[in-house]
Amino acid sequence: MYSSLLRQILYALYLCLILYPQAFAGTVGHDTLIAQAGSESVRQADLTPSLAREKKCEGCHRFSQASKETAAGPDLFFTGDKFQKAWMIAYLQKPEVIRKGGYITDPGFLRGEPTSADHAVLSAKEAEAMVDYLMTLKLPGLPNGVDSEPLSQGNRAKVKVLFERDYGCSACHETINLAGKIRGGVSGPSLANAGNRLKADWVYHWLKTPRDFLDKGRMPVFQLPDDVMVQITKYIMTMKKENLK
Repeated sequence: MYSSLLRQILYALYLCLILYPQAFAGTVGHDTLIAQAGSESVRQADLTPSLAREKKCEGCHRFSQASKETAAGPDLFFTGDKFQKAWMIAYLQKPEVIRKGGYITDPGFLRGEPTSADHAVLSAKEAEAMVDYLMTLKLPGLPNGVDSEPLSQGNRAKVKVLFERDYGCSACHETINLAGKIRGGVSGPSLANAGNRLKADWVYHWLKTPRDFLDKGRMPVFQLPDDVMVQITKYIMTMKKENLK
C-alpha cells in the first residue's frame, strides 16, 4: 500500500516538474510571481519604486485606485494630473503643512493638534527621482478643462464673491484675501499656494466631479455651469505664495 502511495506521490511530483519547472528552479523570477499572483496589490508593489517602499509611502498614500482607502494622506495615483512638478520636488525636500486641522481621523482634528506622523524628507536627488515616477501616475483620458486666459480684474472680483460667500469655500480652506493675508478655515487643505501647487485642469475636474478621484469625502459636489466652474478654477490658481504680504 505504501509503495503504491509513494509511486503516486513521485508521479505527481514528476508532473509538477514537467509542467511547472519554475516552481523547482530555486528562485522564481519577480515577473513570474506577479503574473501568478494576479492581485492588484502585488502588481502595484512591482510598479512602485524601491525608494517609495523604503520610505513606506504606501502606509499613508494610495498608488492605485484599487487599493484600500486611507485617510492618512492624499492619494497619489493621479499625481501627474494634480501636482506641479517643481512644487512637489521642493515639498519632498522640505515638507510643509497643507492641512493645518489635520485629517478627519486624527484625534486632534480641528483642535490644532494633528497627530499625523511627520512626512519623510528626501534629498534633492531622491526627490527628483521620486517625482519623475509620480508624474507618470495619471487617470486615463482626463481631458483639458481650462484655457490659459487669465481672469480680468472685474471678473476676479465677481468670482471672489462666488468663492467666499455664495459657495462658502473659505469656511474650509485657507485663501489669500485682497490684502495679501491668509484667511479661511482649516478643515480642508490650504489653497493659499494653490497656484504653485496644483494644476488648473485637475482643480477644474475636482470641482466638477470629485468622486472621480475620491469615492468618499466631505467635498460637496457643485452643480454649476461649466463656464462658472472654469472661472472659479482660474480664481483658485491666482493664489500663490508670492502674493502673500
